[in-house]
Amino acid sequence: MKKKKKPALGSSLDDLLDQDGTLGEATAIAMKRVIAHQLERSMKERNLSKTQMSKIMHTSRSALDRLLDEQNTSVTLQTISNAAKAVGKRLRVELVDG
Repeated sequence: MKKKKKPALGSSLDDLLDQDGTLGEATAIAMKRVIAHQLERSMKERNLSKTQMSKIMHTSRSALDRLLDEQNTSVTLQTISNAAKAVGKRLRVELVDG
């Protein structure tokens, strides 16, 4: 016998965060976590230390630490693009319908 799926109650998390006024911040943090994770994984795959990575990017170690900090969303697209290039990737950004 198949169980009937109960209908969802209330609104979605996105709706709740939007009403709360924190959707933009939560989305930015989520995207930054993904980017930081992808960069760290790519660095490991290429056996790059933070010191080596910062030298390739022509930046300071503290700037790289800010980039890899999942909570710090105040990095530029240029910095993210430079980091992507340093690990053999490229950055792609797009706007999608909400």
